[in-house]
Amino acid sequence: MPDEQRATSTAAAEQAIADQLRSSLRGEVVGRGHPGYDEARAVWNGLIDRRPALIARCSGTADVVEAVRVARKHRPVVSIRGGGHQVAGSAVCDDGLVIDLSRMKGVHVDPAARTARAQAGVTWGELDRETQLHELATPGGEVSVTGIAGLTLGGGLGLVMRAYGLSCDSLRSLQIVTADGVVRTASRDQESDLFWAARGGGRGIGVVTSFEFDLHPLGPEVAAVQVLHPYERAEAVLQAWRDATDATPETVTPELALWSIPPDPAIPQDLHGSNVVFVAAMCAGPPGADATAALAPQRQLGPPLIDMSETVPYVALQSSQDELFPDGDRYFMKSLFLDELSDEAIRTLVDWDSRRPTPESLIVVRTLGGAVARVGADDSAFAHRSARYNVSFDAGWQDPALDETGIGWARSAWDALKPFASGGTYVNFAGLSEDANELRGAIFGSHEERLERIRAAYDPEGLFAPAALRP
Repeated sequence: MPDEQRATSTAAAEQAIADQLRSSLRGEVVGRGHPGYDEARAVWNGLIDRRPALIARCSGTADVVEAVRVARKHRPVVSIRGGGHQVAGSAVCDDGLVIDLSRMKGVHVDPAARTARAQAGVTWGELDRETQLHELATPGGEVSVTGIAGLTLGGGLGLVMRAYGLSCDSLRSLQIVTADGVVRTASRDQESDLFWAARGGGRGIGVVTSFEFDLHPLGPEVAAVQVLHPYERAEAVLQAWRDATDATPETVTPELALWSIPPDPAIPQDLHGSNVVFVAAMCAGPPGADATAALAPQRQLGPPLIDMSETVPYVALQSSQDELFPDGDRYFMKSLFLDELSDEAIRTLVDWDSRRPTPESLIVVRTLGGAVARVGADDSAFAHRSARYNVSFDAGWQDPALDETGIGWARSAWDALKPFASGGTYVNFAGLSEDANELRGAIFGSHEERLERIRAAYDPEGLFAPAALRP
């Protein structure tokens, strides 16, 4: 077919989809000519610049059902947007249909039952705001503007995971629209295969419209460690931190970053931009003597450059990193799970940190274990229960001219650490789409085959599969 005819045919198909969506949805349908198109297609990661044909801004589950039915009839490429914070930018697609849930913001908390139900457009900051009214929380991530949907579906590493598990471990049930347009409730007792896949299996099983979480006692204030160590002691601090984690109780989830000091008014200006070792942790319990004792190993790693440890509101701690990862900057993140952090692995980390391309880039080491490891290896789709650490190489920059440099550094550092890893990769920090597709075995491990069976059972025509993987 000549290019001109192909373009005419494509435009006619897009118009047919738009007409059907506009006649059946209560929410807004945004096309290429809409004045708000560029804003509607933008996501957190400025590296992602995709141009969908249409964006269906759903107002509720009924709109989602209609959008899925239209997509099933016309077969465009489909992507699903929750919070739009996923690093790989899977929320948007080129020339296809975005089913946008970002305006679905309902939250209902039952403090007596210690549960919360939240729609898929809710962010962790929005959920925390409601649950903290009752001094309750469910395990979230590390940046409050992250959407609950993507984080939970990928597993959900966060600040209280050793105490309360991953985000997906507190999931009681979910509402999901599958490829046939049917609204289903998935839990341990209903649609149990879907529920299993949704806890760590990532995207592609349907459109999850709401999540029901168990809540745990936490806040409103928590004791937190935030200590900056001199960069010249990086290797020694990493070794001491590794050894201290063995003496740290499960109420604490230690974390360490090799980073540069941001322009924080709480830190002397002459230190801004300096490379440091940043040690952070919070106690998932009330502030006081017990919390102080639990956090002590994380504060005793040698003479600090600055010790900013304090008691703070939980919602303030959860949002304290937001401004350091602003909307529209460019990001690339890739991670590995490790069973141990050897001296040689530490030297490798410090070596690659010395090559960081920008001050905004960082290397983060997170500790697992505790409640994460107590969930059975096959009880959910998350495949890395036994891992002791997760290390992510997080490149950040603003200038598009640095795209190749930032991505190249993170991929090369990942390659250098790979000999020390267990072979696993976290789906939410797996690079761009091409990286994730190549690493499916590392992401899902022994669960990959079962996941594919479940996807095939509920989406036999691959409606929600990425374009490259469609049948």
